[in-house]
Amino acid sequence: MSVHTEIKKVTTHTLQRMKNNGEKISMITAYDYSFARIFDAAGMDVLLVGDSASNVMAGHETTLPITLDQMIYHASSVVRGVNRALVIVDLPFGTYQGNSKEALASAVRIMKETGAHGIKIEGGEEILESVKRILAAGIPIMGHLGLTPQSIYKFGTYSVRAKEEAEAEKLKKDCRLLEEAGAFALVLEKIPAALAKEVAQELLHIPVIGIGAGRHCDGQVLVMHDMLGINTEFKPRFLRRYLELHQEITAAAQHYIRDVKSNDFPNEQEQY
Repeated sequence: MSVHTEIKKVTTHTLQRMKNNGEKISMITAYDYSFARIFDAAGMDVLLVGDSASNVMAGHETTLPITLDQMIYHASSVVRGVNRALVIVDLPFGTYQGNSKEALASAVRIMKETGAHGIKIEGGEEILESVKRILAAGIPIMGHLGLTPQSIYKFGTYSVRAKEEAEAEKLKKDCRLLEEAGAFALVLEKIPAALAKEVAQELLHIPVIGIGAGRHCDGQVLVMHDMLGINTEFKPRFLRRYLELHQEITAAAQHYIRDVKSNDFPNEQEQY
């Protein structure tokens, strides 16, 4: 029997067991109660309340503008829709980089005010003090390395990271530091598949979740709006669309407009 079907509630320990069993972890972003209920009932292992809400929910160009209060609003909505999945929340830009006390205060607010099960934080050695302080308070941390969207203005591009040897070596070092500090999992975004495979095999105790990092990771994550085809502009190589909801919703909306305009809706059966 697989770990996935056996457990009633996914925990950080569950994900480590899944890695040990060679069982892949499914993860997707969610930002509201309704989609959280659907994904949870479908059997998704992890729901990430991503700071990608800044892009897909609020229409910003980057993840930087979203605030801690807004992340707490989205996360508490998601938690109310979940029975089984592990819910992880991004610490947004500016809530942990300044100092480790601020980082801990931000993480504590998320845990107390949302009911989520852990936080995700971008960066390696440079934020290690914050990571250790948050973990010391008993708050689970998922790391995030490779392409870290909160640093987009430093990178200047969303292209693949860690192709050069120096950056690849730093990434591997950061992965080891996060594992040693006590992070329970890592997201690796947009790095060469061979490097992600090396990291996933080297980190014996913590699962590696990939997005654009190849098939050898311990699990995969996608942004729900991309996976469901609600967004049409975003077409990276790593994305597989499982629906074309943009087309479906547009057609449904146009059908509804036609029926209203022609007085076909509501009909005799659809009134009191």
